[in-house]
Amino acid sequence: MSGKGTNGTAKGSGPDAVRRSELIRNVALVGHSGAGKTILLEAILASTGAITRMGTIADGTTVSDSDPAAVHQQRSVALSLAPVMSGEVKVNLLDTPGYADFVGELRAGLRAADGALFVVSAAEDIDAATVALWNECERVGMPRAVVLSKLDHPRADYQAALARCQDAFGESVLPLYVPVTHDGALVGLLGLLTRTVSDYSDETGPGGQPEMRSAREEELAGWDEVRGALIEGIIAESEDETLMDRYLGGEDIGLETIIGDLEKAVARGSFFPVVPTSALAGSGSTGSTGSGSSGVGTAEVLEVLRRGFPSPAERGLPAVTDLEGTPVKGLRCDPEGPLVGEVVRTTVDPFLGRVCLVRVFSGTLREETPVHVAGHGLAERGHPDHDADERLGHLYTPFGSTLQAAPYAVAGDLCAVARLSAETGDTLSARDAPMLVAPWDMPEPLMPVAVEAASHGDEDALAKSLAKVAAGDPTLRVERNAETHQLVLWCMGEAHADVVLDRLREQGVKLQTVDVVTPLRETFAAAAAGHGRHVKQSGGHGQYAICDIEVEPLERGAGFEFVDRVVGGVIPRTFIESVEKGVRAQMAKGVAEGFPVVDIRVTLVGGKTHSVDSSDAAFQAAGALALREAAAAGRIQLLEPVSSVTVSVPDEHVGTVMSDLSSRRGRVTGTTSGGDLTDISAEVPDAELLRYAVELRGLTAGTGTFRREYLRHDPVTR
Repeated sequence: MSGKGTNGTAKGSGPDAVRRSELIRNVALVGHSGAGKTILLEAILASTGAITRMGTIADGTTVSDSDPAAVHQQRSVALSLAPVMSGEVKVNLLDTPGYADFVGELRAGLRAADGALFVVSAAEDIDAATVALWNECERVGMPRAVVLSKLDHPRADYQAALARCQDAFGESVLPLYVPVTHDGALVGLLGLLTRTVSDYSDETGPGGQPEMRSAREEELAGWDEVRGALIEGIIAESEDETLMDRYLGGEDIGLETIIGDLEKAVARGSFFPVVPTSALAGSGSTGSTGSGSSGVGTAEVLEVLRRGFPSPAERGLPAVTDLEGTPVKGLRCDPEGPLVGEVVRTTVDPFLGRVCLVRVFSGTLREETPVHVAGHGLAERGHPDHDADERLGHLYTPFGSTLQAAPYAVAGDLCAVARLSAETGDTLSARDAPMLVAPWDMPEPLMPVAVEAASHGDEDALAKSLAKVAAGDPTLRVERNAETHQLVLWCMGEAHADVVLDRLREQGVKLQTVDVVTPLRETFAAAAAGHGRHVKQSGGHGQYAICDIEVEPLERGAGFEFVDRVVGGVIPRTFIESVEKGVRAQMAKGVAEGFPVVDIRVTLVGGKTHSVDSSDAAFQAAGALALREAAAAGRIQLLEPVSSVTVSVPDEHVGTVMSDLSSRRGRVTGTTSGGDLTDISAEVPDAELLRYAVELRGLTAGTGTFRREYLRHDPVTR
């Protein structure tokens, strides 16, 4: 990583299988939706000869956005892998969605990666979600680099964009290259360390790479201070504590020493180089995607990834246990070690069936190998715990939506496996030594969408297709509500819901969305009396049961009490229990609007029996009728579920969020400040939270998050 732009890319070499973990780089492209990740990936693929022509997002012809849902929404909706060869190094590029609804796919990409390439548009501000993601990577020490994209955009401002990056990400974000322009157009990059220019105006270098030349005086003008800051920043990260004193003392530090320290600092996640790019500029491109241009900065980006980012062998493994939960020690990224892999994404291919994208952490995955498939910890989202022994079929190297046969995948590499029962988050390990990788953090889906089959005949198809979709999407929670009997899909937001519904319809499922029914309950607002008379004579044994009850409300959450105050034995003990059964059955059905009745005391005060015609069934019917009559004579109160809600927002949005919660009939119970975020605690009716996941995002420019937990049922107030 010298700043001279040569990356040794072998044009047309393709995503070969590698035998050594040291020759692999796993890199997640992250950034806000629309920042240019997908087109940057297209430019890199074109520059390496992996594709002959750049695709377009509008046409759905890019490598990483071939998913029909992505074409429909005109943005990335799923994690996609596109490996390229840079010299002997295989670079697995993981394109992640930037829209908040698909954060589950983003987290899967980060789990599979050993470094993150933050793509930031030079024409736009940096959103708070990107800053939060940067801080998250900071906490785990993940190596990062910054790509300033869209420098060809009319509103692009390199200096302003760099300043925004440094303000958002910190002082260790420093440019390794700066743009070179001609007549206002971006034509190349100046390597600050070597003072050489990679000229993209006419790609005449080896393998179609930019021409390398010494910088002209006018191209160097004005960059001395920036170059000095870069060198000082690199030296400050050096493990040689004497280097800074020597540099400040006037000693000329050798370029090899500086580059060596730079690569070490990038790999350990303490220094973050900035590379300016334009995927649509260079090679005489007219600025439209679909040209054969590789774009300005692609060679430099690959060089940073190849030389600066760590190999899987340099990164630790996630926590691993045996099936009993005992930690497994001593595992490392070793192709000869015990087999441990994790499914980071699951799709359904119409010909191959279920296809699992696997990150191999230890050992080597080979065809026809017996493996143990284990999944734990996501049962509440419709992914039951399971353990199964299976045999691998064919292995593949994914390239977007296409699959290329692969003989093996060593520790640190990524591959696809078809026809496994595994789901996203499952662990693959040796059959004789089963293990379990600790699951990564997944956000809770908080927006409900109720669906129903278009006809009775479509119900089986809906259930089967929903199981397939849910198997690959741990951010989707499927619930059959026991009270409303609705099938509810809990999603991350509207865009996520649209993708789920599109995928169900692609499989031929005819369905429709309906309004989500809030599971209300009923109770008595005041005491009431009821008379239950069930008397029928129809030949033979008749039915005879009469009971009188008194109903009174209890405190919220008290449940149900049944009191026997019958005197004189007018109702035998066995029939008293029958009256209670009848009352309970009617409570479950409701007495006003069909919602369950709760928090009441029913007292049996009298009744009559017949020596021949009285029976258990008759007194059950009488008890139910008595409760209905008491309800008709009294006053019924509807109760709605209320949740305890905690909203986390930056301080500048606290007032707006608190005001909005009040407008939702919420009651703010307190605030807690910590760092740059404030937690707002409130009690809010569930009916006001159906779209809160979407609306909170709009109120806080995407920075707000919330969690909720059922609290109690309160009287409906509208």
